[in-house]
Amino acid sequence: MWVIGGVTIGGNGFSPVVGSAANTVEKDAGATKEQGAVAAVDASKPAEGVSVTFSGAALKMAAEAKKADQSNSDIEESGLDKNIQEILKTIRALKQQIAEKMAEMQAAMADKSLSPEQMQAKVSALQSTLSALNAGLTSANASLLKAIKDASPEAAMKAGTLAAK
Repeated sequence: MWVIGGVTIGGNGFSPVVGSAANTVEKDAGATKEQGAVAAVDASKPAEGVSVTFSGAALKMAAEAKKADQSNSDIEESGLDKNIQEILKTIRALKQQIAEKMAEMQAAMADKSLSPEQMQAKVSALQSTLSALNAGLTSANASLLKAIKDASPEAAMKAGTLAAK
């Protein structure tokens, strides 16, 4: 039996994974060989010949995720309310995405292999994405201001400092 599956969150760049689902086969106690009975697979033993390989893109994304977790440690150790911490993490993520899209746009404008029409289409798509990210950043900043309204002045100062990083 084969299972085809993969990460389906949009825009992540991962390809579907194809692999054997031998561990999902269950033993049918009353079945005979003519009925197509399949012996159960011993899940405690590793399957022979099975290996896992990660693409360069997957390794890069994992490294970036680990780096993002480490870069948010100052937020998590700040002692601020969980709501404020989540907003600050969102702000950082949006700022990072904006920087990446700006770099992509600059690379697209400098790419001599693209025709003027292709470059314009790519830059236009990136500008649309940047507009959406900037709108999200504006919304997150507004949420942060609303959340720190009720916080102490020290907490508000700390949140402002963390948001500026």
